[in-house]
Amino acid sequence: MAFQRIGVIGGGAWGTAMAVTAVRAGAEVVLWAREAEVVDSINRHHENRLFLPGVPLDPAIRSTAQLAEAARSDLILLVVPAQHLGRVASNLAGTLAATTPVVICAKGVELGSCRLMSEVAAAALPGRPLAVLSGPTFAAEVARGLPTAVTLACPDPALGAGLAEALGSRAFRPYLSDDLIGAEIGGAVKNVLAIACGVVHGRRFGDNARAALITRGLAEIGRLGRAMGAKPETLMGLSGLGDLTLTCSGLQSRNMSLGVALGEGRDLREVLNERRSVAEGVTSAAAVVELAARHRIEMPISAAVDAILNRGAGIDGTIDALLARPFREEGD
Repeated sequence: MAFQRIGVIGGGAWGTAMAVTAVRAGAEVVLWAREAEVVDSINRHHENRLFLPGVPLDPAIRSTAQLAEAARSDLILLVVPAQHLGRVASNLAGTLAATTPVVICAKGVELGSCRLMSEVAAAALPGRPLAVLSGPTFAAEVARGLPTAVTLACPDPALGAGLAEALGSRAFRPYLSDDLIGAEIGGAVKNVLAIACGVVHGRRFGDNARAALITRGLAEIGRLGRAMGAKPETLMGLSGLGDLTLTCSGLQSRNMSLGVALGEGRDLREVLNERRSVAEGVTSAAAVVELAARHRIEMPISAAVDAILNRGAGIDGTIDALLARPFREEGD
């Protein structure tokens, strides 16, 4: 199964990194970006100066502002922010061949509907084969060719193998799974938990507290995953434990660094206004908490982040409430 031409939909840091990955694997790549300055920067200077500055790009990567041009590809990578994926996929639907596979590289839960990204894409692109790529990935490291491993979830084993061949290389190693839900749950919830870990870092509560948050956060991912039918091994794999560990431990993480700023006392709106890149945990927090309510499970750390971001809760009072929760069995 050959995918000679790959269309990357999304010109942010992660979309650019995935374009680099596809070129390294031997594909012809067309990258669609909404911003004219990104298209110009990639085509003229072989660098995404807006979202991935300082990382030289292979001149073989060609950028376009025309969605239809990128759609004329053998394979599509959807790498747009989670809350925009439905709109972009709907715009793509009219020009995308009915049999073209789509790999979802966005992490999040849609506000309002509480749909996972595969559900959003399936509704906008009916009949297209879908896969999910997720895992512990800082875009700049992937773009620079540093070793990275990811989960590539696809319900069709033959298609999954073809996708792994099309995207994989010595430095970018996809591990196959058939568990779309598990791959997506980990990627969405870890962004919310990373904000919590950032707050802890900003408040200087120490490494013990951060380790506790990561561990109890993994329990929250497990609860939601089990309720939605995910496989436990997926949640303990690259797209679950792996992604959670990375995002909650490195200040390269947009979500953790945002949490650090909040923990240091800065205003959320001020921090967001300074940034061009999206911290997905900010928009996914409310949807994750709503999903937990629908499935009647407890996700107290995620709920605390949502309360701070969206409900006007104070950080100190929210932390005090978490620390005052009753003692319980660790397996609960």
